Amino acid sequence: MKRTKILVVGAGPVGAIAAYRLALAGLEVALVEADAFPREDMRASTLHPPTLSMLNELGLLDTLDAQGLRAPVYNYRNRRTGNVLAFDMAEIADMTPYPYRLQCEQFKVTRLITPLLEKLPNAQMLFQRRLINFTQDDDGVTAHFETPFDIETWRADYMIGADGANSIVRKWLQIPFEGFTYPEKFLTLSTDHPLEKEIPNLATVNYVADPDEWCVILKVPSFWRVLVPVPDDSSDEQILSEDNKTAIFSRLIGAEKAPSVETAHRTIYRVHQRVAERYRQGRVMLAGDAAHLNNPLGGFGMNSGVHDAWNVTGKLIEIYKDGGDADALLDRYERQRRTVMLEFVQAQTIKNKQAMESATGDVTAMEQELSGLLADPEGRRAYLKRQAMLSSMEREATIQ
Repeated sequence: MKRTKILVVGAGPVGAIAAYRLALAGLEVALVEADAFPREDMRASTLHPPTLSMLNELGLLDTLDAQGLRAPVYNYRNRRTGNVLAFDMAEIADMTPYPYRLQCEQFKVTRLITPLLEKLPNAQMLFQRRLINFTQDDDGVTAHFETPFDIETWRADYMIGADGANSIVRKWLQIPFEGFTYPEKFLTLSTDHPLEKEIPNLATVNYVADPDEWCVILKVPSFWRVLVPVPDDSSDEQILSEDNKTAIFSRLIGAEKAPSVETAHRTIYRVHQRVAERYRQGRVMLAGDAAHLNNPLGGFGMNSGVHDAWNVTGKLIEIYKDGGDADALLDRYERQRRTVMLEFVQAQTIKNKQAMESATGDVTAMEQELSGLLADPEGRRAYLKRQAMLSSMEREATIQ
């Protein structure tokens, strides 16, 4: 039987950050991943100011900043009229040292952390280990992992399940995953075509409202990424087809130029709004997509998962280093992060999607609301603060 203080299951950005912070604090930790290497997942790419502060504290921000794009300005666009509403995060520079979003694909976070983790004497980075099952008692957790050649058994004081939307940890705990799944599928297309030359006033991040086909257009260092909803009754083959790609870009930049657009990635995925009934059961905690899922409008999903990791690791460090009351602290983790998820992330992402889809004539609901905010300095600053996830972190701190 192998032993460690804390097992972290899942080496995406949430699990990697959790394990690295624990290791830097001097705690024994093992990060366990089913895949053979960090997966190149292109879905999440926005890092908000509180997340940047956390990455800076871990000594990771300078490297990621060099690999990403700063996006202080983001646009809301009315696809029908071409009207553009611009919001500049420089306006909240008095609230954060990072008044911008950093566009940096999530796999870069994991690929940065995992080799650093392997160099620490109190940490282990373990690939090709799929969690089979686990049990827990008053003193710890016993987990069994399938490797390419055998079954490994691990014993730990605590376990963090950061193993994604289909979390085996959550399923073994039999924790209900309440919420709903959107009827449409989402398609992401990545292209190096210079969309900034085709679409006037294109910012690094753009939310394009339209009741017929809303979309998100954002820039990462190597590509423009376009996210669009697609009908649920369309086959995956049709959705990923060249004809569909050309049709989407025809609506964006015109039928003459669309056929020449080449894509590096075409990815279909389902989008959910779900929150686990509990984030903690005994000595096992859930974090990230294992605990909650939401639509991508606002870029809150990965960030809220990182904030989960930061919160629960802070509690574990306090337990080990300061003799903190484990039950009280870990119960507070659940109260703080689950409350913020329900009150802020779920509510805001649902509202964002509804606003991009609805319109009266040529005026979208989003345009109507945000035009008023642009004319209201106090309301605009509050909105920027909320979208930057600074308000949710303040709310978390008030929950005891």
